[in-house]
Amino acid sequence: MSKFSRALAVAAIVGLPGCMLAPGQYISPSQFVRSGVADDGHIKMVSITPEFLSTEHRSQIALPAELMAYQPDSYRIGRGDTLYITIWDHPELTSPAGTQQQAAANGRMVRPDGTLFYPYVGVVRAEGLTIEELRTLLTDKISRFVESPQVDLSIIDYGSQRVTLQGAFVKTDRQSITATPLTLAQAIGAATVDPIRADLSGFVLTRGDKQYHLDLDGLNRGESVAKDIYLKAGDHLYMPYNDRKEVYVVGEVMRPQALTFKTTDMTLTQALGRAGGLNPLTAKGEAVYVIRGVEDMRKEPAMIYHLNAKSPASYALASQFPVRAGDVVFVGPAGVTRWNRFVNQLLPFSNIINNAANTDNLLDK
Repeated sequence: MSKFSRALAVAAIVGLPGCMLAPGQYISPSQFVRSGVADDGHIKMVSITPEFLSTEHRSQIALPAELMAYQPDSYRIGRGDTLYITIWDHPELTSPAGTQQQAAANGRMVRPDGTLFYPYVGVVRAEGLTIEELRTLLTDKISRFVESPQVDLSIIDYGSQRVTLQGAFVKTDRQSITATPLTLAQAIGAATVDPIRADLSGFVLTRGDKQYHLDLDGLNRGESVAKDIYLKAGDHLYMPYNDRKEVYVVGEVMRPQALTFKTTDMTLTQALGRAGGLNPLTAKGEAVYVIRGVEDMRKEPAMIYHLNAKSPASYALASQFPVRAGDVVFVGPAGVTRWNRFVNQLLPFSNIINNAANTDNLLDK
């Protein structure tokens, strides 16, 4: 046997185990015990089986009781609101700027101090009154100058009570709280959720000094529809972006990539499907893993969930297993794939040895 052949054989014997255990290359199924669970204190390994899935229960998503309990009172006039006051049969009072003008030109804005001025009435405090309370007040004062006045009042511009929006919305303009109560669903519908970048499961409603994290996808999943939540003036709505909510699919799949998702969760079947599925030429069906929790290994063991995806029936299990943000889905290579890669890694090394041998022969000559 030549020097080159012996060197290649020794390198193959020494290098093959290292290739099998190289990071990102292979996880031995022998690490699983018969019960399907193994734990060394740092990594806990679990087989995805019907028995395991039957013990996994998804928690029911519920709305906070204090949000559901809030019911808006009658609208209270505030600073910045513009009122349109009608005195029937008295256009000189109703439309002093002329009937041809827009309604806003004849409107009465509530001043920064909460008051407004009206002819024959003078300055009255409007802030904090309901529409009916202010109408009664104006009727009483105008009746001193107009016999049996018929007074009507409406708000033509709401400028005092607003809801602010931020994040993955198409429109983030402030929305007004009006005489018709504003619900969360109406506000989100008017703002229009960004269908590509929004994370529906991470929505945050801030009221005062308290934040409510609402999973909008979970609350409206399937045939269930979340009950209306009424908004208050000053509420802040934030729809987070999903660019930090990713699942990483690597290994022997057709399109390894980071997958973003805007919903509560994604099943393992969906994750593999969006990555193009297992590579039929290089993937090992028995070696599908979901790696979770490696960032907190000091606090609790990381989890590795194993799926034997060799049979079509295994995809029924995968469709019931939810992956989470930060998970790594890894598909291991088949034995022949590992060997081919090892040989390919050896080829540059063999060329070096071959060149060295040729150089040695030339020097000997």
